[in-house]
Formats: sequence, structure tokens, C-alpha cells
Amino acid sequence: MHRVLVAGRLHPAGKALLDARSDIEYEILDTPSAADIVAHMRGVEGVVIRTAPFRAEAIAASNELKIVSRHGVGYDNIEVPALTARGIPLTVIGTVNAVTVAEHALAMMLATTRLIIPYDREMRNGNYAIRESLRMTELEGKTVLIVGFGRIGTRVAKRCNAFDMNIIIADPNVPRRVVEGQGYRFVDDYRDALGEADILTLHMPGNPDGTPVMGAKEIGMMKPGAFLINCARGTLVDEEALVTALTSGHLRGAGLDVTREEPPADDHPLLKLDNVVLSPHSAGSTAECFERMATVSVQNVLDLFDGKLDPNLVINQEVLK
Repeated sequence: MHRVLVAGRLHPAGKALLDARSDIEYEILDTPSAADIVAHMRGVEGVVIRTAPFRAEAIAASNELKIVSRHGVGYDNIEVPALTARGIPLTVIGTVNAVTVAEHALAMMLATTRLIIPYDREMRNGNYAIRESLRMTELEGKTVLIVGFGRIGTRVAKRCNAFDMNIIIADPNVPRRVVEGQGYRFVDDYRDALGEADILTLHMPGNPDGTPVMGAKEIGMMKPGAFLINCARGTLVDEEALVTALTSGHLRGAGLDVTREEPPADDHPLLKLDNVVLSPHSAGSTAECFERMATVSVQNVLDLFDGKLDPNLVINQEVLK
């Protein structure tokens, strides 16, 4: 009998896969803390985990642990070196949330440039004359800098292309010829294009040490009046510097699906800014995507048990050698 721990809520489709197996017993912790996970790890062979921290202490709490499967694609919450040291694979869900997050990034672009939320509020308050303010701007002809050209970034680029935007790509892991072969402009360093981008959108992992890629210096390099979109990781952006840029008028707006601390404190200054559109780390949380993520993340665990794990979904490839 294989014992599986699910750390976070799971769609019924994922539960159905587990229930269909007579050789599986599982436990679901809906909203676990790091300590909760450690306390429930005894005898666990497989873990399906959403966003709760999964650190060395949890890994050490089960001598039987064989696989950790992320219910998503980011893995900042996982202590990967500790898994690798034990020869335990960490898997992700591949492309199943890529279109979903890409759509959300475009929604953020539209919401911020077209002032959807402020205009909705003003109209409900009787200010129909807001239409004469001419504060909105268009996407067509604007330059978008996409930092990260992986599963999500490539799909964001396709959608920006459909809006007739000028597309610049920065990703040190992707060859120039691949980007230029798709008709986009490539830059070696994203900083080199910050001054010309009307919209910056981030689609990359966070730095292991939590340092931002968009600090005060980088935000200061952005084109005056530009928009910043982050549907990746909250640690990518220096929030204090972002607030300063948004309140000073250097940046015109921001669309954020993620924050450094989640949820943010009730008095967080970003929550008070009219030129910020926020969502609760929900870019991938459509009904359709949540079902797909549950199915793939559970199937990864079952496939490991059955000896047919897809190596393309393993992050720490060295454990497969």
C-alpha cells in the first residue's frame, strides 16, 4: 500500500484518480502549514503539494518518500537540493496551466491600460463623464517586453502578437535564433529594453535567494508611463520601489497576480493604489485548469509508483541518472 499526502485542496478529478487505486491510501490537508506537513509525513511515499512550504524538515520526516509532485509549475516553496540529495524527483505539471496564465496576463494588460476597474466604479457612482477624460490607452502598436520565454511566455507572446504589439523577448535560456525565428526581437539582457517597453510582463522563476529582478534601479530604468505586469512570483519585484514609482507617476499602472507575502497585509500600500489591479495568485485558477492541474499532479505520483514517470516533467533531472 502506497501512502500519499496531498498538501492543499484538490479538485475531485484528482481525488478520483486516487480513489480508483486499491493500492493507495491518501490524506488531504486543505490549508496546511509547514509544521502540519511535517506532522503528517510519517510513512508517506508521495506528496502532491500546492503552495505550502516543503522544506528539509518535511523531507527528512519520511524515510519512504519517493516523489514530490507540484500542483503547478513554480517550485519556490520546495527545498529542491534536499530532495536531490535523497534522489527524490520533483515534478511539475508541464503546459497544462500555460494558456490559463497567459490569458490572465493579457487580462491584466487590458485592465490596466483600459482602466476597467476605475471606469466601472466611476460609472456606478454616476460619473458617466469619465469617458471624456481620455485616460485610457491601446495595446496596438505598443512595445511589450516579455521576460521569460518558456511555457507561459511563449503563449503570452502569441497573444500580444494578435493585438499587433511590438514584442521583445529576454530569456538567457532560449537561443536568439529561436526567438527571432518566430518574428520577435531578442535582447540578451532584459535591462537593455526597459527604457523602450510600454509594458513589461514577467514570466520566470524567482531567484533562489528571494532577491528581486525588478529592484529600485531596474524600475527606475523603465520607460516613464509604462505598465508592469507580474503573474509569476511576488519575489521578482521590489514592492516598495514599485509603490514609489506608481505614486510618483513614473509608472502608469501595474497588474499583479502575486505579492511577496501572500496574502498581503491589510495595510499594504499596493492595496490602496487606484492604478494597481490585483488578483489573489489566481492566474491559473480557472475551473478547467484546476482540474487539469489536479489530474497531472496526482498522475505524476501514480506514474512513479508504476515505473513510468515522464522524465520531461522532472525538475531535478540529476536524480534520474
